[in-house]
Amino acid sequence: MSGSGGFPLVRPRRLRRTPAVRRLVAETRLHPADLILPLFVREGATEPVPISSMPGVVQHTRDTLRKAAHEAVSAGVGGLMLFGIPSAKDACGSAGTDPDGILQVALRDVAAEVGDDTVIMSDLCLDEFTDHGHCGVLREDGTVDNDATLDRYAEMAVVQAEAGAHMLGPSGMMDGQVAHVRRALDAAGHTDVSILAYSAKYASGFYGPFREAVESTLQGDRMSYQQDPANADESLREVLLDIAEGADMVMVKPAMSYLDIVRRIADEVHVPVAAYQVSGEYAMVEAAAANGWIDRDRVILETLTGIRRAGATSILTYWAAEVARKLR
Repeated sequence: MSGSGGFPLVRPRRLRRTPAVRRLVAETRLHPADLILPLFVREGATEPVPISSMPGVVQHTRDTLRKAAHEAVSAGVGGLMLFGIPSAKDACGSAGTDPDGILQVALRDVAAEVGDDTVIMSDLCLDEFTDHGHCGVLREDGTVDNDATLDRYAEMAVVQAEAGAHMLGPSGMMDGQVAHVRRALDAAGHTDVSILAYSAKYASGFYGPFREAVESTLQGDRMSYQQDPANADESLREVLLDIAEGADMVMVKPAMSYLDIVRRIADEVHVPVAAYQVSGEYAMVEAAAANGWIDRDRVILETLTGIRRAGATSILTYWAAEVARKLR
């Protein structure tokens, strides 16, 4: 729009003129409490083990896990999501339901360290514990048995809750998993333990570094139970089913290639929506920054702001503690 002298009457650039003005009118803000830090703990480790494809991320010992949890909580993160790497795996993932398995031990350690100062979360899936690397129990033909897997998830839910988890993250994409876990928790008296459902979890190529992190022995792929990247309507269906089954929060995973899904779900539901900035998304930023191709700190904040702007109320990111410290 121009005035009689040919000059603009509307000048949007006025609201971009200085850092103070831009801060004043920013439509999207990141806060430390929006961020959830995933943490890996390795059974029997005596020192942290670097994950080569995820620079700066390690498999923790029990002691360094407690230290990392304390530091993250001091930085103000909203939650911690724990993943356990056992020293031995088997076909049914028995370490996942052993009260003295590494994940349950780690939950007790973190609960003793930080108590209720943050939300202690645990990944509820069998893939870290099975020798075949799948998220469930296998039939003789090698396919995942959905209903037999639900029984294992129910056992896992109870031992994780008893170990001190405030919130469980069923991530295996089995049909009916949220309802099965909710019933098991309630029957065991854990009615206050909440569920963050990995509702829209896609069969993605961005999970590669995570599989190194958990020492995955996956045989084949997970396309028969994780979602097809081509589908969007299916995500909303999965989310609505999980909410009907009792999910307190829902998640989209990965985040950055699925911002349309985050936005669509956030517009449709009335529960908090999390998004997981996964290992491959982390690794490609770190790799580009290491080569001097991008401004690392600027890009990290840009990616997280984009996820938040798309509608995510919480973001799981390996940069959670680092960014939280900068935001305070």
